[in-house]
This record gives sequence, structure tokens and C-alpha cells, in this order.
Amino acid sequence: MFIASNAAMLVNADPWTIGLLVAFGSASAKFIHYIVTFFVGNFIGAERKKRLHATLLRLGRWSSLALFIVAASPLPDEPIVVPLGLMKYNPIKFYLAYFAGKFCIGVIGAYFARFIQRMVSPWLSNEALIVASIVLTIVLTVVLFKVDIIEVAQRILNRIRRNPAPTA
Repeated sequence: MFIASNAAMLVNADPWTIGLLVAFGSASAKFIHYIVTFFVGNFIGAERKKRLHATLLRLGRWSSLALFIVAASPLPDEPIVVPLGLMKYNPIKFYLAYFAGKFCIGVIGAYFARFIQRMVSPWLSNEALIVASIVLTIVLTVVLFKVDIIEVAQRILNRIRRNPAPTA
């Protein structure tokens, strides 16, 4: 999303093109991870294969949706990508699901950047806005590395479960 946002401010392309290019680059890079694990799967032990197969069975028909969600969110994707590669999940389904997730978040990021750019352009030059966007990207990237998103989400869900909203 951050890459698409910065690209939308730097180049004169529509958000759909930016989303397409970001998705192609991201999905292709992640596909390399997938392919490596796909071929490493031939060298793992029977017990490990059994556990991975159990993981794949739990994902079942939701594998593509899970892959789409992790591609379109800041959630770590390796817990999904690695088992799918090791268990030789369909490479075309893998690429398409990951591409779709990155495409969605890329288009959203590009539109968001254009919206912000129109809002603040009367007060900030385009160069200042680009610098602010890059700084914000770095800060948010550091935060995402430091904060365990899954743990935060789990805490929020636990708090919601303990204190349900009153019904009318």
C-alpha cells in the first residue's frame, strides 16, 4: 500500500495501473519464495510433511482466501506461503490469489494517495508531500516490524468478547 501510495504521487498514472504494477512486482517476488519452498518440500521428513498436510487440510478450500487476506493486509504471509509451497499447492491459484490481494491493496493505496494529495496540495508542495509520504512509510514500516499485529488483533477480540456491546 505504501509503495502504491508513493508511486501515485511520483508518477502520472492512474491508480489501476499503479495497482497492477505493484501487484505484479509483489506477487512475482513472493512467488519466488513459494517456488523455493515448493522444491524444498521434496527434502523434508515424513513427520514434517504430515504436520504440513494437517495445516493444509485446516486451510482446505479457504487457502486462496487466506492467501488473499494476508496479501492485502499487514499480516505476515509466510505462515501461509511456506506450508502452501511445501505441500505443492497449485502454483496458478497461489499466484492469482496473492496477485489479487496485492492488486486490491495497491489500488486502494494509490487512490488514498491521490485523495490526500488533493486535500493537502493547497498547503504543501508536491515535493514536501512526497517527502512526508516517504517518512510516514518508513515510520509505519518500523511500527509494523516492532508490533505483533496478530497479538494486537487477539487482544482486541478478547476485549470485545469480554465486554459485548449492549443490545437495544
